[in-house]
Amino acid sequence: MSRASHVPRFRVPRALAAPSVVFLLVFAAYPLVYLIGLAFTSSTLAQPLRRWTGFDNFHSALESQSFSGSLWRSVVFAVAAACVQLVLGTALALLLRARAARPGLLGTVLLLPLVTPPVMVGVAWKLLLAPVGGALNGALHEFGLPGVNPLGGSTGAFVTLIVIDSWQWTPFVMLLAYAALLGVPDELREAAALDGAGRVRTLRSVVLPYIEPTLLSVLTLKLVIGFKVFDIVYVVTAGGPGFSTTTSTYDIQRTALQEFDVGSAAAATVLFSLIIGLVVSVVALRRKRHEEVAV
Repeated sequence: MSRASHVPRFRVPRALAAPSVVFLLVFAAYPLVYLIGLAFTSSTLAQPLRRWTGFDNFHSALESQSFSGSLWRSVVFAVAAACVQLVLGTALALLLRARAARPGLLGTVLLLPLVTPPVMVGVAWKLLLAPVGGALNGALHEFGLPGVNPLGGSTGAFVTLIVIDSWQWTPFVMLLAYAALLGVPDELREAAALDGAGRVRTLRSVVLPYIEPTLLSVLTLKLVIGFKVFDIVYVVTAGGPGFSTTTSTYDIQRTALQEFDVGSAAAATVLFSLIIGLVVSVVALRRKRHEEVAV
């Protein structure tokens, strides 16, 4: 008889489970069903679910150059920002762990961008990078260097948004990576040292493989957060120049709240969610394989 058969099974009473079920139905199932209903109907803010249109909204969204381009930009932004922040956050966590067992004042200072409201982050960076009167160009002028306008070009504006997002969210990755490093047993480090492994070899062969599941989970979270970025795009670039920084969230907001085409916005949201699920599933599959190897 298998070991699993000896494990007692406990059932949660229905009365105790009822609040959770009601919560899921109200805040998860109902909005999802309503969103799908909007996607298949002609809907506006004033008249939702007005007329059944089938897949017309989906066809319109896919044929829209604005939305199709925003999907690609959202994928590039989310993946690039997540990878940059994972590397920088892990590096900072390793430095803090090597410095002391507690992050101390330095760790607290590094966490300040994380607790700053995204709108304020966007306003601060926009003032910093302003071509006229900005702090960056003011400093360059003091050293006799020509001014720059990173938000004036398509590539520069897109890269600047990644930099701003990384400035805010790298501390989040650092915090979680630091917590994972605290869980690495000292016995593993000591065993590696006895085998003649140096610091770099110990890091590459012992520490990083041990915390890899945590890092993959952090990467998944950061991908989702990166796909949802809206605040800094709205404040810093408003989707410009042109459509070069228009992400899917910004395009969906504009379709729903400026063009009042809620049906098309709902269809675009469904398509966008499928893209997010596809990208995130790649990381989840990697994490699953790691767990299978570990077992």
